[in-house]
Amino acid sequence: MEEGRYLSLAEVKEILENESELRELTTEQKAALEHASKMAKLSAEDSRKIIEEFLSLDFINPFVATKLADIMPQHPEDVRAIFSKERIVLEKKHIDQIIDIVVKYL
Repeated sequence: MEEGRYLSLAEVKEILENESELRELTTEQKAALEHASKMAKLSAEDSRKIIEEFLSLDFINPFVATKLADIMPQHPEDVRAIFSKERIVLEKKHIDQIIDIVVKYL
């Protein structure tokens, strides 16, 4: 695994499932696996693919791309909420681009 890379919930789930086959997970790791299993909306492979697609858009950074992959927003308000702390004003075309990518993976 790369150092300093954001992981989606699906990737966390994949890592913890692999580790659980090798050894007993700690209580915290078990809780993280349970959370990731319930909340991950994509497979780890699809999660990596959608993050790459988000990163191809020049206005999205790796942190936001990972959040988008975890949340999979389908409505403009949800996209705006994810970007609310970013120093960017999203145009309607940017929001539409994000939603178009999300829809491909649903």
